[in-house]
Amino acid sequence: MKGVVIKSTGSWYTVLSENTKIECRIKGVFRIKGIKSTNPIAVGDNVEFEMEVDGRGVIHAIGERKNYIIRKSINLSKQSHILAANVDQALLIVTLAFPRTSTGFIDRFLLTAEAYHIPTVIIFNKVDLFLQDERSMEELNDFIALYERIGYKCYKVSATEKLDIEILKTITTNKTSLVAGHSGVGKSTLVNAMDANLDLKVGEISDAHSKGKHTTTFAEMHPLNYGGFIIDTPGIKELGLVDMEKEEIANYFPEMHSIKNQCKFNNCVHINEPKCAVIAAVERGEIALSRYGSYLGIMHGEELDTEY
Repeated sequence: MKGVVIKSTGSWYTVLSENTKIECRIKGVFRIKGIKSTNPIAVGDNVEFEMEVDGRGVIHAIGERKNYIIRKSINLSKQSHILAANVDQALLIVTLAFPRTSTGFIDRFLLTAEAYHIPTVIIFNKVDLFLQDERSMEELNDFIALYERIGYKCYKVSATEKLDIEILKTITTNKTSLVAGHSGVGKSTLVNAMDANLDLKVGEISDAHSKGKHTTTFAEMHPLNYGGFIIDTPGIKELGLVDMEKEEIANYFPEMHSIKNQCKFNNCVHINEPKCAVIAAVERGEIALSRYGSYLGIMHGEELDTEY
């Protein structure tokens, strides 16, 4: 029998097969060639399984993945963890207040998605907080202009006020979409607003730190009543760059990749080399300082604030 994994809780996997959910385990030691991760099978994987007499299944094969996205494991082992596989797009939910999403986090997520061939749309949630504040709205529009100039589509929405939710329904129809972002940015509230049949648990914001409390503990894929699937993910604490050489990193910053062949040296890493086209573009204001700062932070191995 064949199906798609819609939930993974470590040792058991919920597989959707012909509109029926079947709890499955894996057969023996199961590892994907060339991928070292804490989870051999991820949400979104197409699998083959056999039924047992107790009504549960045993997964014995996994289909070829068209893509997947990884984050670093949050335990001390620093192993990688596959968030999801076979994704059509990612919806990165960000907020400029309660909590504030840093440009460093946004840029690292975009880098990771680029590296794993997953198109990303940036969703600015809680826009209702800025409607009466001209300065905050101007800052929000500047953020959007920055990322749209690079080539990322951006949308302003409000999950609580249901502003422009129809736009999200349009871009997710008949697609498998990964929803990601820090805890507290309103991922689950947004998904509930998009499909009234879903009732995902919604968290609270800590008053002390204006940061979210974790509500989703495992990635889970939900069918949408208007067609398609949404993959809800835990609030991401950290994004490790897995299997990536420093020389590759500029390739996943579109504005750098498009001009790097204009650098004097083929092996230029755009830090202090003479006649570097990227540095020149930063000095001319053609590449945002925040983006270049994120690039330098990644190149120097700086860690992001992970207290979310």
